[in-house]
Amino acid sequence: MNADAIIIGAGACGLMCAVQAGYRGKKVIVLEKNEKPGAKILISGGGRCNYTNQFASAEQFISANPHFIKSAFTQWTVDDTISFFETYGITGKEKTLGQLFPDDKNAKDVVEVFTSVCEDFGQEIRCNADVKDIEISPEGFKVSYEKNGKTVVLTAEKLVIATGGLPIPKMGATDFALRFARKHELKIIETAPALVPLTITGKDEEWFAQLSGNSVFCEVSNDEISFEENILFTHWGLSGPAILQISSFWRRGETINLNLLPHQNIVAILDEERKNNGKTLLSTLLNRIYTKKFTDALGKFLPLSKPVAALTKSEIDLIEQTIHHFKVKPAGDKGYDKAEVMRGGIDTNEISSKTLECKRIPNLFFGGECLDVTGWLGGYNFQWAWASGFVIAQNL
Repeated sequence: MNADAIIIGAGACGLMCAVQAGYRGKKVIVLEKNEKPGAKILISGGGRCNYTNQFASAEQFISANPHFIKSAFTQWTVDDTISFFETYGITGKEKTLGQLFPDDKNAKDVVEVFTSVCEDFGQEIRCNADVKDIEISPEGFKVSYEKNGKTVVLTAEKLVIATGGLPIPKMGATDFALRFARKHELKIIETAPALVPLTITGKDEEWFAQLSGNSVFCEVSNDEISFEENILFTHWGLSGPAILQISSFWRRGETINLNLLPHQNIVAILDEERKNNGKTLLSTLLNRIYTKKFTDALGKFLPLSKPVAALTKSEIDLIEQTIHHFKVKPAGDKGYDKAEVMRGGIDTNEISSKTLECKRIPNLFFGGECLDVTGWLGGYNFQWAWASGFVIAQNL
């Protein structure tokens, strides 16, 4: 045997697993298809790496079995993540809504923590290693990979698959875990891009495109859930944190609701203005709230050139509907290329929630994004990756 375990994938889950296995005196070899470990960590948060969220709990995850991650989150908590990184000189600074970023460091430093600790423990990370075949026998696992045109074969008693999901193919994302699972008849929950911008086509396309670059603080909702953060208009539709959040819950053909003025009531604002200065034009009033460009665009729906005192009841109703109940029916999304994560994945019913071992194939473990566990935007998916890597390491 070449090692106690082979880990396929040097992303967040695989790297944490290798480090935690090292603490336990276990020797692992990590195989990574890319030329460097931690490719997705390096680009996260614009290179700054939102490495956890202070409020992370099972509530912020989408899964066919919402209870599945509770065990992992009990074994490895947000406090564990914070102290782990503090031990290696990375202190967290909250940006917004519980999101923690390294205070004076960045994503490169986060990856450096793992690579240097792996080195200290003698854990090998082999990059440019493209796994071609896995054979399962009573003794363990035989993994064949190609590197520089040569085939290398490794054996280990235990195997960890932490190859991530389908987003960002140019970063080396593949369907490796899903293909392996299908081959061994493990059930898969339908996959789709998540935390992804939404596209608008057809008659509304031009209206959205003209606002490209404009950002508005909104409450974005559907029948299931709502999020309050900025939305960003783009030349092909909508992006920004609130849109990425709702995209994980949106299905093709559905409408989403934009409240363009949460925490305030446009009718009350109109009434107040009427009392103080009824001659104020609706456009002047809206310019106090929005950019001129956005107000002008609302002119497609609203009587901007009318003084507020002259507005009829039906016009006030129209303003109220437009500002607080702006309906959008996206045509689709920008796909895996622009998605932050994948929704769906290997069915968690195939996996032990306590150990993350595959129930049907002993000594095989799955962690991170390839499982049907999808977090909200804001460091939640990293917290799941660290926790799943830790849990697996305890069972190697």
